Amino acid sequence: MDKEKIADQVKDYYGKTLQNSNDLQTNACCTNVFYPNHIKTALQNIHDDVLTKYYGCGLTIPTNLKDLKVLDLGSGSGRDCYILSQLVGENGSVVGVDMTPEQLTVARNHLEYHREKFNYKKSNVEFIEADIQKLRAAGLKENDFDLIVSNCVVNLVPDKRAVLSEAYSLLKEGGELYFSDVYCNRRLPSELMADNELWGECLSGALYWNDFENLAKEVGFKDPRVVESSPITISNPKLEAKLEGFEFYSVTYRLFKLPQLEPHCEDYGQAIIYRGGITEQEKIFKLDDHHVFHKGKVATVCGNTYYMLYSTRFKNHFEFIGNFETHYGIFEGCGVSSPYEGKSQTEDVGCC
Repeated sequence: MDKEKIADQVKDYYGKTLQNSNDLQTNACCTNVFYPNHIKTALQNIHDDVLTKYYGCGLTIPTNLKDLKVLDLGSGSGRDCYILSQLVGENGSVVGVDMTPEQLTVARNHLEYHREKFNYKKSNVEFIEADIQKLRAAGLKENDFDLIVSNCVVNLVPDKRAVLSEAYSLLKEGGELYFSDVYCNRRLPSELMADNELWGECLSGALYWNDFENLAKEVGFKDPRVVESSPITISNPKLEAKLEGFEFYSVTYRLFKLPQLEPHCEDYGQAIIYRGGITEQEKIFKLDDHHVFHKGKVATVCGNTYYMLYSTRFKNHFEFIGNFETHYGIFEGCGVSSPYEGKSQTEDVGCC
């Protein structure tokens, strides 16, 4: 693959070919998402010009964000940045990075509109034109962000390792990469990876899910957790014929920068109790698709899950029982497996 050629093609596709989400040829970059009430409220405050140029395949905004410093990779017209701006509050900050000038123009043109809409003294959002494979070269600092998000963008770049490695470097210890992207159930052959239209539609660059998880672990994100996953229906006969035999999924992952995590879920006889206090999930806190904690209920956890709650922004919302002094072997309670287990492509995910 010619990496520079791919970058130019993606810029043209999202800057010139596509004028709004209705111009997409498939639903891979524009899937239906269930929005909780606090996100629906935030969306009502965002300018229509920003909303109509949104392309995404999931909800890439976790909970408990007040006062955080957030980076959005592939921020496009700025929709998610302006949602995050409201959730981090006036004392938090949001940086959006994108390589498409046309998209950045839309995002920047509405900075003052949203500052006034949110009743902030000054905007807490900034947009930077840069390659997400070269974030430090764009002047972003290591160990500087509490949270990094991305919505259906990593598949559009050829060097996924570079993106993950840069994100790991920029996160503070205990920080989180929380993002949605398109994945495939198999490795795509070279002829499909060379298809320009399929690249722009978020399909040719989709990683085989197991390759992604191994890559994430190699750069330091030792225990990738799936939050949500849904099958994608292409809904385009011509492209469906090209992709016969391949299944695609929108998957939201959360990856923590916690060097102490282990490659497997280990049992140290630990437990946690959710105290509540996270506004968006007051009664039930969802860490991932296998770990859902009810307020006041004791839950046994593996060492990695313990760390993900104890050594991150969630610590004050939990009571922790036990330590790491005694090891009891592999923890059997996580049940983590393929993100596609039990998913069927008959479960339609339509375009937004």
